[in-house]
Formats: sequence, structure tokens, C-alpha cells
Amino acid sequence: MDMPGLSSDVLERFAAIVGPANVLRSAEDIAPRLVENRGLYRGASPMILKPGSTREVADILQLATETRTPIVPQTGNTGLVGGQVPRESGTDLILSLERMNRILDVDPVANVLAAEGGAILAEVQHAAESVQRLFPLSLGSEGSCRIGGNLSTNAGGTAVLAYGNMRQLCLGLEVVLPTGEIWDGMRRLKKDNTGYDLRDLFIGAEGTLGIITGAVLKLFPQPVGRQVALAGLTSPADALRLFEKASNLCGTSLTGFELMPRLGVEFTTRHIEGVRDPLSEPHPWYALIDISTSDSAETAETMVHALLEWGLETGLVRDAVIANSVAQQTALWHMRESMSDAQKPEGGSIKHDVSVPVSSIPRFMEAADAAVMGAVPGARICAFGHLGDGNIHYNISQPVGADKAAFLARWREVNEIVYGIVLSMNGSISAEHGIGQLKRDELARIRPTIEIDLMRRIKRVFDPANIMNPGKVIAID
Repeated sequence: MDMPGLSSDVLERFAAIVGPANVLRSAEDIAPRLVENRGLYRGASPMILKPGSTREVADILQLATETRTPIVPQTGNTGLVGGQVPRESGTDLILSLERMNRILDVDPVANVLAAEGGAILAEVQHAAESVQRLFPLSLGSEGSCRIGGNLSTNAGGTAVLAYGNMRQLCLGLEVVLPTGEIWDGMRRLKKDNTGYDLRDLFIGAEGTLGIITGAVLKLFPQPVGRQVALAGLTSPADALRLFEKASNLCGTSLTGFELMPRLGVEFTTRHIEGVRDPLSEPHPWYALIDISTSDSAETAETMVHALLEWGLETGLVRDAVIANSVAQQTALWHMRESMSDAQKPEGGSIKHDVSVPVSSIPRFMEAADAAVMGAVPGARICAFGHLGDGNIHYNISQPVGADKAAFLARWREVNEIVYGIVLSMNGSISAEHGIGQLKRDELARIRPTIEIDLMRRIKRVFDPANIMNPGKVIAID
């Protein structure tokens, strides 16, 4: 659908809704919001609107539908698939929720927290901690990403194994529809079977159906005991066997089980300040294990010792270290969370956020490694991630000395190789980062026709003027 140009009169009508102080117009102010974190996408926009209330968001969207002005919602601008970046046409307005950042209510008895869509994730975590509760979503970008974006991308993070992703962590939403209508679904019920679950339509929709302006989130008791350990291993197959034992031994107390390659450890120790190799000798693979218990620190300690002793006795674990302080626990997790950034100084990196059934991870790694190395000899594969839920960040750094631009020009070609293997194992090409612009066409190609048709029908019903984040997730003619 063609979009008309934006006249100065239309722009002034939008600006009047939020007031001059809450509009960014200069190229210098707008520039940081026009580019995706990895530099894959760069767009253009004449202004950024910063509403301070749900009513102002509603007025903006009502005017946008009337004038057929595309709106791109943006929260922390930490997305990795270009979903938050306006198009190059320069006709898209950015709507930032940064002013709508309040924690509305914390109820430790009901274990819920209500917040505006622009609330920063770290501040939500701190608000929960202030009443001795836990909000378990944890991301490397938690100091800048915001709840509305976390919900719009159905963010996962490192604690999905125990607590689920954002879809499982949300009870209710407030959403402004493209027409300017407001849906107040800020319910606090864990059981509610009254018709279709509209909430789930907006979670993971990446701002294409409406703007999440508020959310009711689940809280949990804070762990009483916690142990974090790092084990050196020979292969992903050994890591899978160790995970199976950890699941049987620890049950729901196993809150994290991350897989990391030796190459990733070398990258982080080389490029990330303060990261040190935790074990005395190098190992091909590592498992980062997080155990949290609700009764006592002794229980967590007993579990981690029993797991590692079993691993050493069976020969699965070659060496291991247990963090003996909160600082050491943080340091081990910092190494894991820095692994993607540590690839940047090594040149170009072709990335994949994929998932396969947990039991298929070793087979996937073996097949993908062989196929990628066959296509790109000398490529350095840095595959790491959440072994416990099947989500692997299968990242490929350029060969040493290779031309970065030439390597990155093969992005789609390498994607097709990796995605083909993922799909052959009934996996997903997008585990937690979303679709955005990066995977939109691939989504349309691999999903059954009926699924794509249903998505388009939903989009047309909610957004008949196609003004909500157009060109993202699903293409509408």
C-alpha cells in the first residue's frame, strides 16, 4: 500500500499531541535511533514523538490512521532483526515510549508487578527485589531494553529453562490499537478462560498490531541458595548428557544451562575487559550451570557438588570450577553474556538465532559445522547459547585475514545452509530475537501458506491502514 508524503501540516499536528519539548527533529538527535545495533539496517525519519501517556499514544495512532502515516514503535532500540528501525523512505515516524517508564504497582502477596511499556527491564528487576521478589527475565541489554519491547519480541534470555519467556511471564496488557482505540487488558488473573486470549496476539507481534503501553508481570520468590559452576567438556553430546543428569538431580532448581565453545572463551578473554579463563587448561566445550533453590544455600551446594562429582567420575567433565562468591558468579555469567560482543573485533560475523529440539543439538552442531566449513573454509564457528531450551546462537566469524565485506555478502547464502539444517530437524529460524526485517521474507517462504494467510488476515483486521511498523514480520500488499 503506497503511503503519501508527510506534509509540514501533518507533522505539526503530530507534534502538537505531545508538545514541542517531546519531539525530536534535528538530524543529530534522530540519528542514533535510525540504526540497528549491529549496523545491518539504517532508516530515515522526520521526527521522533515521545508521548507521556496512553491517551497521547492513542491520539497519535488515531491521527496516523487518518493520515495514513506509518508509525514505528521504539523502546530501547536493542533489537537485532531491524524491527525497530524505520524504512529508508523517510515517511515513518518513530514513537518512543521512553517517557512512559513508570513502575505502577508491586504486589508481593499476589506476586505481580504492573509497569508502563517504557519501563527499563533492570528497573523492573530492582522493583521486584525491593519487596523480596524476583522478575526472572535476564538479558545482556537489561540496562537499556524496555518492557514493551521485551513483550513485543517475546524475549527469552538466560532463565527460560526455569521460568519461560515473556509470554509465560505476562498476565495482562494495555494496548493501543492502530485506530486509536485502547484495550485495557491489565488483568492479574492466573486463570481466565473468557474467550480468545488477545494478550498472546500482541506478545511477539513486534509492534505490527498495536503498541503495548502497560503490562502486568509475574513475580517469583527470590532464591535462598544459589550456585554457579563452569564445567569443561569434550563435546556438545557430553554437555547434553550432563544436562540430562542435572535436570534429573535438580529439577526446577536448575535455572540455567548454557553451552559455550572454546573459541568463544578465547574471544571474550581477548577482547572483554575483566574476563579471565576460569579453568587451568583449555577444553573444547564448556557448560555454565546455574542452580537456585528456595529452601537453603546448603541444598544448592549439595546439588552442584553431586552433579560435578558424577560428571568427573563418568569422565564427562574434564575439569570444573564452582563460584565461591557473588562476584565470581557474576564474572562467569559476564563471560557468557559478552560472547556475541567479543566477536566484533574479530571482523565480520554472520549470526543465527535458532532453536532445535534439545536432544537434537549435538546432531545439529555436527551437521551445521560440516556444511558451513564446506562452504566457507576457514570460517570460525562460535556457537553458544541456551542448551536447556534448545536455543543456539550459531554465529560464524570470518576467516582470519578474509575481506569483511566479501564475507558478509554471503550472509543469505550461509543463512540458507544453516536454516535448511534447522528446518530438517523441526526447528525454528527465530528462537528469541524475532523476525523484524531480517527474516521476514524467509518466514513467508518456510511457513505453510495457511499460516502466512492467517497472519495477514489478522494484520488487516487490526491495522486496516497498514500504519503499524509496516514492512516488518509480515508483508501486506
